[in-house]
Amino acid sequence: MDTDTNTLAGTGGSGPEVDAAMAVVDERGIVVSWNGAAQRLLGYAAEEVTGRPAANLLAADLPEPARRCLDERRSWNGLVRLRHRDGSHVNVELLAHPSRDDGSLRWLLVTLTAPPPARLDANTGENVSLMDRAFTQSSFALAINAMDLRCLRVNERMCRMCGVTEDELRGRRVTEVLPGPQWDALELYMRYVLQTGEPVQRVTYRRVPSETRERAWSVSISPLKDETGRTLALWTGVLDITEQYWARQRLTLLNEAGARIGTTLDVTRTAEELVDTFVPRLADFALVDLLGAMLSGDEPILGPLTGTIALRRVAHQSIHEGVPEAVVAPEEVDFHPADSPMARCLASGTAVLTTIDDPAFMASLSFNPARAASARAHGIHSVLAVPIRARGVTLGVAVLARGRRPDLFQQDDVLLAEELTARAAVCLDNARRYTRERATALALQRSLLPQRLPEQSAVEVATHYLPASTHAGVGGDWFDVIPLSGARVALVVGDVVGHGLHASATMGRLRTAVRTLADVDLPPDELLTRLDDLVARLAADAAADGDDDEGDIGATCLYAVYDPVSRRCSLARAGHPLPVLVTPDGDVDFLDLPAGPPLGLGGLPFEGTEVELPEGSTLALYTDGLVESRHHDIDVGLERLRRALSHPDPSLEATCDTVLEAVLPERPMDDVALLVARTRALGSDRVATWGVPADPAHVADARKLATKQLTDWGLDDAAFVTELIVSELVTNAIRYAEGPIQLRLIRDRTLICEVSDASDTAPHLRRARAFDEGGRGLLLVAQLTQRWGTRQTPHGKTIWAEVAPALG
Repeated sequence: MDTDTNTLAGTGGSGPEVDAAMAVVDERGIVVSWNGAAQRLLGYAAEEVTGRPAANLLAADLPEPARRCLDERRSWNGLVRLRHRDGSHVNVELLAHPSRDDGSLRWLLVTLTAPPPARLDANTGENVSLMDRAFTQSSFALAINAMDLRCLRVNERMCRMCGVTEDELRGRRVTEVLPGPQWDALELYMRYVLQTGEPVQRVTYRRVPSETRERAWSVSISPLKDETGRTLALWTGVLDITEQYWARQRLTLLNEAGARIGTTLDVTRTAEELVDTFVPRLADFALVDLLGAMLSGDEPILGPLTGTIALRRVAHQSIHEGVPEAVVAPEEVDFHPADSPMARCLASGTAVLTTIDDPAFMASLSFNPARAASARAHGIHSVLAVPIRARGVTLGVAVLARGRRPDLFQQDDVLLAEELTARAAVCLDNARRYTRERATALALQRSLLPQRLPEQSAVEVATHYLPASTHAGVGGDWFDVIPLSGARVALVVGDVVGHGLHASATMGRLRTAVRTLADVDLPPDELLTRLDDLVARLAADAAADGDDDEGDIGATCLYAVYDPVSRRCSLARAGHPLPVLVTPDGDVDFLDLPAGPPLGLGGLPFEGTEVELPEGSTLALYTDGLVESRHHDIDVGLERLRRALSHPDPSLEATCDTVLEAVLPERPMDDVALLVARTRALGSDRVATWGVPADPAHVADARKLATKQLTDWGLDDAAFVTELIVSELVTNAIRYAEGPIQLRLIRDRTLICEVSDASDTAPHLRRARAFDEGGRGLLLVAQLTQRWGTRQTPHGKTIWAEVAPALG
């Protein structure tokens, strides 16, 4: 077969004759060369064939596999039926091989059907045909079996694979020599081929007797047929495809790891995903130990780590239930001496592969007797330690071990473990950075929320704030309780769109704005209108600064004001969930409030609602993180909330716990703010109200009425200051405002004095000159009282002042 193509394709008139009938066909299917052996085989001279289509020589269509190989420009061999010059048909085994030696595609067609002359074996001196050489030297493990499945012939590769000699197999069925389920399955496939006449190809996995590692084998069983198509024997070929198999497995594992590792921004969960990827595909036992800074979100130490190293166990996995190999529980700190594989890989920054035969490994085990005992008990014989590094920073170490699996870690395993660990390292570092940012945002969030609830008598209050699960991020939910004038109180719950530091900072700005607007005593709907303008301005400023992250600012809010004297509650909401009202008799329902647009849209009105609440009623205000979930519709969450509030609890704190347990998802995707308030009422014995005629002569009567009421309340010590305040406020109302005028005293935690009139003009402090007769009244009120101010009412205004703290 060393002769060049031109010689092989000769006509036989000149040049040496060869054993094989050969022809060359160009890419159009035209015969361009034809040798003497081909002429002897089919009877055509070269001049009768060359220049004509090779298809003219076919006595039957090419088999479908041959057509596919020709279309795909691949080699093919198999039986074809050709037309002899005398009209008879000749069945030959043909080999078609593509060639591009001269730049154009040509096909070399060879058949060895004509009996070739024997060749003399240089070593044995025996006559060996080319077919014999092909059988014995094939890269396949080959066997030929008779119709009764008895072995007729095997080559040396097949013998090595089976661990037997040819003499042991010849004349016997394979199951007689090699018992086992895999050989039983092989015979079943052989019988199937005999029955159907169709070839079978399977992939099997087994260990060669001389090796410890399992290999992958491609097994092909084909019928050997005569010219009539009758099966005469079976041909079995087995090819070692272990490298291709493991290459595919590694690619598959890497592909799976890309989707499996890093599904959350949680350090622990990412480590668990890594060890779950290692076991059982690559190791029998795997662990991930990280530096302490990883879990706190701090920056790990740069550079190599040396000496005895302390690491915290984050995750481990085993093929055995309960991970019995582990001697350290998750979250515990483990110490690794300098000569251990873990410390060595952290010091060098490269993977360390060791076995039970390594003296350094055995010495490191003695550092922890429990670890040494566990290694012996589970037969650990091969250990691979891989440093976890990302962006030039060492985060920890991943350790893989094999015990039940007999084969040692190979270099391919090292490369695969390093690739998987590198992917996980980036995810772990992202999780670490996120943990740090989340801790900062959470600290900011908690610092901006009320540190303690203010003292007031209008309502009893309990609150809960829960940040979202780790991978969701800290949001901008907030609540507030704001004491107002006249013993009233404002209850607020809000939710800023988004998560992270920006949401927390925006929440702080909005909470401050709400407290500022609440001090002006605005009605709920007007307060939300002012807050909507603020959010719109914040968004516009962020957009003008080109900050894409802060350009989309939005929020929802519910604002309620409760008056314990009238027991009336005014509410308005901006795109926020409805509050829940629980009456003293146990009825639970959602208050019907106009929805209102979310804050930041601008230009749309907000509507307020006023309801009268029986004493002892409970209001529940919350953010949507409590009732919304991707696992169910919001109506399901609202119904769970209603049912949870229908069961009375001994305290409001217990009510909050009951609600969170019954309604909140296991892993909330958003922050949750919950505020529960139980209303109180100030009875008539703590409130005194008088109408005052718009005549200066009645100022003295107002002072007398106030003084007598203070005596009845036992507050004579406050009489002098109260007389001055009443005198000044009533006088100003008579002089500058319109009637009707009303004087009211409220005995709460402070003594509250209120004067109401029909004018909407608010008074203000001014500096009186030395010889002015007026202008000092409000200055005197400001000096004598704890607080004072004015608020608008539907029919005018009310000026109020608080004196004598802790009287109630």
